[in-house]
Amino acid sequence: MLCEDCRKQDATVHLKQVVNNQKVVLNLCSACAKRRGFSNPLKNIPFPLADLLTSMVPTTTSRPDNKLMEQRCPGCGLSYDKFAKTGRLGCGQCFTAFRQPLADLLRKIHGSNLHRGKRQNATAAGMDSLKEEARLKDELKAAIENEDFERAAHIRDMIRDLQVKLEADHVR
Repeated sequence: MLCEDCRKQDATVHLKQVVNNQKVVLNLCSACAKRRGFSNPLKNIPFPLADLLTSMVPTTTSRPDNKLMEQRCPGCGLSYDKFAKTGRLGCGQCFTAFRQPLADLLRKIHGSNLHRGKRQNATAAGMDSLKEEARLKDELKAAIENEDFERAAHIRDMIRDLQVKLEADHVR
C-alpha cells in the first residue's frame, strides 16, 4: 500500500480515528507521518523486563536478609545482590544457588513456580506424574458426584502427595 500523501513510498504508519461514529483511516510513509507530526509514543520506550524483575526483588536498603544478598553462585561468583540490581543470572548454577529466592520470585510473578505446560526434554516419569494427577482429579470429581466421600478423601490425599512430589521435582 502506497502512502496517501506522496504516493511513492510504502505506507508504514496506519492511523485510525473514529469521529462521530465515522472511521477515518490514513496510511502514510514514515517521512510523511513525521512531516504531519505523527510519531509513535512507544517507539523509544524499551521493554523493561530486567527492570520488572529487579523491581520484584527486594532492594539493598529495604531487604531484611543481608545474608541472602551476600550469597554467591559457586559457578560464576554472581551475588544475589547483583542479580537484584540487574535481573540477570550469570550461569546455569545460579538457578541452584538462588533456588529458593528464585522460586519465591517466580511465585510472585506467575502465581506459581510449578510449570504444567509443555516441556522441552520432558522426562517420561514427570509426564506420567502429571497424567496421574489429572486422572486422580477426574476420579475425585466422580467420587464426589457419587457421594463416596471416604474414597474422595483418600484420592484427595493421593493428589496432595503427588503434588508435593511434583513440586519437589520441579523446584529443586
